[in-house]
Amino acid sequence: MAGADYDACVRVAFKEWAVVVDALMRGEQAVILRKGGLREGAGGFRPEHPEFLLFPTLFHQQREAVLPAAQARYDQLAPHFPPPERLRLEGFARVVAWRRLDSLAAARQLRGQHIWRDEVIAERFDWGREKEIHALAVRVFRLDAPVALPMRPAYGGCQSWIEMEEEVGVQGARPALAEAAFADKLEQFQKALETSS
Repeated sequence: MAGADYDACVRVAFKEWAVVVDALMRGEQAVILRKGGLREGAGGFRPEHPEFLLFPTLFHQQREAVLPAAQARYDQLAPHFPPPERLRLEGFARVVAWRRLDSLAAARQLRGQHIWRDEVIAERFDWGREKEIHALAVRVFRLDAPVALPMRPAYGGCQSWIEMEEEVGVQGARPALAEAAFADKLEQFQKALETSS
């Protein structure tokens, strides 16, 4: 995207289910909901990185955990997933807004803005000592060309953030959504959470 002010190279990646990464990349959703992984530490998940690569994973992925339309999309995607020893990166995201939601009712205000089933969000909210979940509104960009990398042991496990061994260039990346379309999604996100304040 000409004139964009993101870094020329990005090394930090955010792990998310492949079917969710696909929804983000296609502009179907602009929301990430995350409780945190087992390796986040005592403080849980924090949106500490303003920009990050989207790292698609099958780890903990359950086809039944997303809405029916997304299940159908998963079935289309599954035959084309890279082999376990390879990683394919196709996009990165910039955090535009985020909120820590301390009630399940607040998280449910985002229904219709993502592909997760209600019960999955409830399970994430209730997991662990802290009853909360983080909601991020992200602007997603598609890389100029997919980047194929080896899947390294350090990238495994239940963790949100990955420090990649290789930097990935993001010059020439294009937004998944046009400016006006993304502004509409961001407004929906903000209005939904205003009603839960």
